[in-house]
Amino acid sequence: MLDKSIPYLNIVMMRRSGTPIPQYERPQGYSFVPFTKGNEVEWAEIETSVGEFNSVAEALNYFSENYLSFLGEVERRTIFIQTVEGKKIGTVTSWWNYTGVRRDLALEWVAVKPEYQGLGLGKAVVFEGLRRMVQIEGDRDIFLHTQTWSYQAVPIYLQAGFEFMKSGTFNSYENDYEDAIPYLEEKLRFRLR
Repeated sequence: MLDKSIPYLNIVMMRRSGTPIPQYERPQGYSFVPFTKGNEVEWAEIETSVGEFNSVAEALNYFSENYLSFLGEVERRTIFIQTVEGKKIGTVTSWWNYTGVRRDLALEWVAVKPEYQGLGLGKAVVFEGLRRMVQIEGDRDIFLHTQTWSYQAVPIYLQAGFEFMKSGTFNSYENDYEDAIPYLEEKLRFRLR
């Protein structure tokens, strides 16, 4: 769940090519499944549950406008983690963005429904998203945009090999590193510099 009690500041991270992806087994009783046409509603429900969108309709509209025209790629690059009953409760997308003419790989839309957080599922979905990205694209630099409101996910990203970009960015994201770090350190209760 996003913590909107602190200012929203952009955080840009990068996992350098050659950085090992840690081994981590997903918790028992959960499995990974690829996106298939029709799963956009589940994606929208997950992203809305964590506060990324104000409504499922808004999330669904975003997903339709930005991803569904690339259906084959979405099916390869978006995965869910689901319960043994088949309920989709988390997601990640291994996508790309352009910075000018440069095509940058990016891990996007990492989310786990609030009632399933704290079980290791976020870590499982991030690490699996990275493995899928490397399988599809090869071992290249991978970017990630997050924000201070998602500070709880930052330790997972660090464990996955991402580093803060103190300057620079990808796509058109602002990089608020200097302003964001004090909020992260306060919330996480450890030094990040």
